[in-house]
This record gives sequence, structure tokens and C-alpha cells, in this order.
Amino acid sequence: MSMARIPHRKLGSLGVSTLGLGCMSLSGIYGTADDAASIRLIHEALDRGVTLLDTADMYGWGHNEELVGKALKGRRAGVVLATKFGQVKTPTGQGVDGSPAYVEKACEASLRRLQVDTIDLYYQHRVDPKVPIEETVGAMARLVEQGKVRHLGLSEAAPETIRRAHKVHPITAVQMEYSLLYRVEAEEVLATTRPLGIGFVAYSPLGRGLLTARIASPDDVAGDRRGEHPRFQGENFAKNRALVDAIAAIAQEKGCTPAQLALAWVLAQGDDVVAIPGTKRSERLAENLGALEVSLSTEDVLRISAACPPGAAAGMRYPEAAMRAAYR
Repeated sequence: MSMARIPHRKLGSLGVSTLGLGCMSLSGIYGTADDAASIRLIHEALDRGVTLLDTADMYGWGHNEELVGKALKGRRAGVVLATKFGQVKTPTGQGVDGSPAYVEKACEASLRRLQVDTIDLYYQHRVDPKVPIEETVGAMARLVEQGKVRHLGLSEAAPETIRRAHKVHPITAVQMEYSLLYRVEAEEVLATTRPLGIGFVAYSPLGRGLLTARIASPDDVAGDRRGEHPRFQGENFAKNRALVDAIAAIAQEKGCTPAQLALAWVLAQGDDVVAIPGTKRSERLAENLGALEVSLSTEDVLRISAACPPGAAAGMRYPEAAMRAAYR
């Protein structure tokens, strides 16, 4: 039972806490993680009123779902559990599988690891260009008919893909990277989802930590996956850090942290937008939830937007190979 109540929003017909918890970093993606501490963090998030937990079968290749499943033992009621499928290991690294047979197989495996009977929101993590989206979503719709899944979502899907998918079965939410630093594709998607009544979930709303203003140099992310991302490298980092400094200056005026300002800005983009910042630390969880107390006027939102305009960030969102799998 949650001890706190925080604002809720609707993803389509699905009510969720305005801020959810992205669980990826609990599987050692950004440095090491400790399972016992991670379970305590999830419990604290639930106690603070967070109802949306976001995981995926490829985070730690199963580890993250198992961890979330353990954390939800005796705590399942009232939680909106979201997971994703479609990214697969291949002999050369990583690929995508959106075939109907794989959809069913992946869902069964996720249900087993999560130790639940039903997944509340099931996303295709990456669109498979080899399989028509109608076939993938048709298979996902059968999972709804079977009671294994309640709502369907897409991640990193382009506007035309979203429209085609939505004709097969209502899409409840589309998940995209969206932050002050990475706006162009997300805002194209938002212009697509909004008229269709599809909710929008912003992942990496803090720019993978850049917008906290705590990352002073690329050395601070050496040894974790972010070091491979162009945005954290060389001149790109210097340009992006200058944008972050401009945001930090506005945050100081507003009496909040840069992270809180960045989250408040994302949430100010519309009441159909939900954000899922991830963290491993209790103090960061508390700080992120503090963004819900930050009030931004229309003028504030415009000024923050102008300080970090669309397309201003330097460097791709992912390394080149991973970028080819995104937004299609």
C-alpha cells in the first residue's frame, strides 16, 4: 500500500503516476548496481506514490525483470508494470525480432521472470524493419485477448509506424527519448500521438544524467555505457555542457535543481506526457519527485525552451549502430 499520493496522468485509458521509475540502471548499465539496494529503492518509490515501473527483457538480459519481479512480491496491487521486448542477442552483437512467433515467446519469458500473470503495458522495444508492424502488433493484440497483457506500447517508433500500428490495435503509449537536449524526434512523435489519444512516455528525461549538471567531464562516465555515446565525447560534451550550464542558471533562479527544472519542463509539454527518470539512489529519487513541486509559467517554459532549442545538442543519441535501430 502506497504511503503517499503524487499526481497522476492518463496514458490513453491507463492511469499512472506522473513520474514513473525507469529501472534500467538497476542492472549495471551505468556502473555497478546492488540487488538488495535496488529492491529497497523500488519499494521506496512505491511508498512515495510512484505507480509506474518500466523495465525491459534486454536490461541485463533478463536480470532487470527478475529483480523487478522480486521487488513486487506482495506489492503488485496498484502497480502499473511496463516491460519491453524485441531486442535480441545475435552472433554479431544485437538485433531485433518482431516476428509473431517471437512476440509470444518473449512475453512468456517476461511473465516468468517477473513472476506475474499479466503485464500492464507491453512495448515493442525497437521496430523490426523485416516484419510489417501490422504483423507484430497483431501478435501483441492476441496477448491482450489471452489476458497476458493489458495495454500495448511502442518504443522509438516513427510517426507512420505509429499510425499503422494504431489501426491494428489501440496503442496506449509510445516511449521516446525526450529531454531538453533531445527534442526533434520526440516532438514529431508527440504531434502524432496526441491527436490519436495515445500517451507519451519520456525516457532519459535527464539526458542520461547530463541535465543534472553533475557530470563535469567525459571522465565522469568512463567505464559505463554512456562513454560510448557521441553526446558524451570530446567537443560534443563541451557544447552540451554549455547548454546544461544555461539550464542550471535558470534553475538557480527558480530555487530548484537543474534536474528538477529539466523534469518540470518535460512534464509541462502536456498532460499526456509522463516521464520515467531512472536512478539507483534514494536521494536522487527524492530529488526527481521534487520536480512535481516546481511550478513553471508559460513564460518560464518558453525561456527554458529557448535556452536549449531543438537540434542544439551535439552528437547522436546513441552510437551509430544503435541509432540505426531507433526511430523507424
